[in-house]
Amino acid sequence: MGNSGSNSKWWERAQKVLPGGVNSPVRSFNSVPGNPVFFQSAKGSRFTDEEGKCYIDWCQSWGPMILGHADPEVQAAAMEAMEEGTSFGAPSRREVLLAEAFLNRMPHFEQVRFVSSGTEAVMSAIRLARGFTGRDLILKFTGCYHGHADHLLVDAGSGLATFGTPSSGGVPKGFTDSTAVLPLDDIEALEAFFTEHGNKLAALIIEPFPANAGLLIQRPEFLQKCRELTTKHGALLVFDEVITGFRVGPAGAAPLLGITPDLGTYGKIIGGGFPVGAYAATREIMGHISPLGAVYQAGTLSGNPVAMAAGLATLEKTGRPGFYEDLERKGAKLEAGLRAATADTGITADIARQGSLFWNVFQAEAPRSFEKVDGSRMKIYGRMHRDLIDRGVYLAPSGWEVGFVSAAHTDHDIEATVAAVAETFKSWSSDACQT
Repeated sequence: MGNSGSNSKWWERAQKVLPGGVNSPVRSFNSVPGNPVFFQSAKGSRFTDEEGKCYIDWCQSWGPMILGHADPEVQAAAMEAMEEGTSFGAPSRREVLLAEAFLNRMPHFEQVRFVSSGTEAVMSAIRLARGFTGRDLILKFTGCYHGHADHLLVDAGSGLATFGTPSSGGVPKGFTDSTAVLPLDDIEALEAFFTEHGNKLAALIIEPFPANAGLLIQRPEFLQKCRELTTKHGALLVFDEVITGFRVGPAGAAPLLGITPDLGTYGKIIGGGFPVGAYAATREIMGHISPLGAVYQAGTLSGNPVAMAAGLATLEKTGRPGFYEDLERKGAKLEAGLRAATADTGITADIARQGSLFWNVFQAEAPRSFEKVDGSRMKIYGRMHRDLIDRGVYLAPSGWEVGFVSAAHTDHDIEATVAAVAETFKSWSSDACQT
């Protein structure tokens, strides 16, 4: 399909037929200046829009494309699967093969179930935790997004636990009455919560490297305390690794941190660009899922053969020697370049990075908790985003979102991005960027 209209034309048409013009809110550019760019194609590290302009893409479909867009081995595997059928609604060999490959990389788990999204994976894991423990209460942390299931769309107050305050319209308060929220990086508040509520808690769920409100890298002591307290009080520890799974290391964050969760949730990378999610645990815990146990969960497209094939090809390629070492090298090179581009500009900024995840934050030091993120600084990110779009560099259209380095990004992509950032900062008048 050739260019059939400008970005602005497609945006005008989209707003007539899609709520807000989009199928996921952050795509709307509400958090940054300008209108969304409509993309026609993607290959490797690059996007091409409907006007034929090419961009270096650091969003990478919000994380799944760890190999880059349209990886030929992943495409070939998906095409081979499609020739045999696009959906069976019945067992197929590819779901077994992907489960085996997944568990080979995850020795702390014994069984996995595939679903169709990260939201569905977390929703199912929480239901399983409640069914396994016989308890209702869930603990999450401010700034950790775990999908749009009703009982996890909860706001938090600052410092003390907040119960049952929905952060979305359409969520009855009763759905969130059994969800508590604490601030990240606050061991004292965590211990106080467990002293009062630990014997009622089914599960504590946390992103081991929270990456949905910036990249809020936690101290190992805090995560270890989560493990200790859940074990002591008979609650399950759930690591939400929809973003970090197979991203920050060959088996995600858990082995990297030396902490073994009871349940893990996954998505993005394990589908190779197709809709997929998964949750995994020991055989004892997974034995409570139907048809073996009383906790019900089902899905028409769960274990979709095309998604399984793409995920299997992705895991095979990321499992090759040196893959994650090279990704770390690229992440470090990008971080160093961005720091250098900011130096001596008068702009207060920092870079948070964990492997191939990175976050541009316009504060003196990257924060560890949501409460310490200065939302007023997001307008600076928005200005940078707009200027980089003009220079052919595409970042996530929100200062609250992280960036992703892929295997397809080259040293030239990194150098070109750093140069574009440096040019952008130099073009700004210093008084507009000072704290």
